[in-house]
Amino acid sequence: MFAIIDIETTGGSPRKEKITEIAIFIHDGLKIIDEYTSLVNPECNIPYFITGLTGITNEMVSDAPKFYEIARDIVKITEGKIFVAHNVNFDYSFVRQEFKNLGFEYNRKTLDTVRLARKVVPGLPSYSLGRLCKRLSIPLTNRHRAGGDALATVKLLEDLLARDRKNVAAKILKPGHPEGLNSKLSKKLLNKLPEDPGVYYFWDVDGKLIYIGKSINIRSRVLQHLYNNSTHRAMEMRDRITEITWELSGNELAALLFESSEIKKHKPVFNRAQRRSVFTVGLFSSTDKNGYINLKVDKADQKRHPLTTFSSKREGRETLHKWIEDFDLCQKYCGLYESAGACFHHGIGECKGACCGEETVEVYNGRVQQLLNKFEYDLNRFLIILPGRMKEEVSVIAIEDGIYMGMGYAPADHQQNSELLRDSITHYPDNRDIHTIIKSYLRKNEAMIIEY
Repeated sequence: MFAIIDIETTGGSPRKEKITEIAIFIHDGLKIIDEYTSLVNPECNIPYFITGLTGITNEMVSDAPKFYEIARDIVKITEGKIFVAHNVNFDYSFVRQEFKNLGFEYNRKTLDTVRLARKVVPGLPSYSLGRLCKRLSIPLTNRHRAGGDALATVKLLEDLLARDRKNVAAKILKPGHPEGLNSKLSKKLLNKLPEDPGVYYFWDVDGKLIYIGKSINIRSRVLQHLYNNSTHRAMEMRDRITEITWELSGNELAALLFESSEIKKHKPVFNRAQRRSVFTVGLFSSTDKNGYINLKVDKADQKRHPLTTFSSKREGRETLHKWIEDFDLCQKYCGLYESAGACFHHGIGECKGACCGEETVEVYNGRVQQLLNKFEYDLNRFLIILPGRMKEEVSVIAIEDGIYMGMGYAPADHQQNSELLRDSITHYPDNRDIHTIIKSYLRKNEAMIIEY
């Protein structure tokens, strides 16, 4: 499966510049089966000459989502796919850097249509996308926009695959097993890895569990680990793996919950950052002497109960900035602007003046409460029903009085019987990470909810 991708940016350096548009076409080798296109707010000015080249203006991206708002979509639609682009290093480097800025390591196997074209159609004077399309009679419209260039790259890939009599693409896309693996790791085992959601375990030669991970495609994610030469720690872990086991979950949420529980239980050496909590930063609320509700992103600890949690302070502050915009909150009362007087946003007309007494406690706190309501479950006792590990079953996750009771699996024909579903639950410990995972998933995905 291919993810053919093109991006537009504010310049040529991934570390200094930002993405302004991204287009992704999912291709099964025969046809397009899915697509995703979005402008991206780069949170910086687009240079005049870039606007002249792409036609993308500051006004066009002002209301577009920021990269962190679409990052999850990009991860999901490209997972298990080969990242294809024309001059792939450019697009891949920018996408990886955007994820790195969010504290996330984005890794995909790549295919460069420039490299493929040089091998399949050698001897051409130029391998630029425009010249190749003209030479091969491939339509190229909406030039220098992500959607137009990505679609042309799709047609180019299809043309090259059709011409590929020597199976160059097969050699590129289906290499042998990764080099540098521990000699005791069975190659036959790698061929048995399932392409299903679940949790996987890495073991060393002494039978010690060294890493636990999750994925909606176990095979794809495990192979990413085994091909990963990006850091010394990644290679050290890869070299120690002698056995891989896994547990299917049926869906992403069950995999997330089981992974979190298993890491806290077993504390593998290469899950060091996740041993205590995946989410080390929290959002806290307090009421000041004037009665205004104050919010603050701060380090999470065992003494205080956060409203929600984040994996990094950067993620917390960026998310809080978004909520400030969504609910018209005050920067000062959200801990993002220190001042004895009014906040910066009030000076430019974007704050209603709670910070300087121009907005009443009741009115301001009413909007804050709308945000706080997002962190509460809508129901007191309920079950979350999602696909199981096979067609004949469903997975069941139980919440009672705001406490995570656990999860399990039940026959699909029992999904209208809450008592039988409840009996299928296996108890797992409750902790703050669990509720962050559940609430985040329910905000972004559909699931059957049964109140009982």
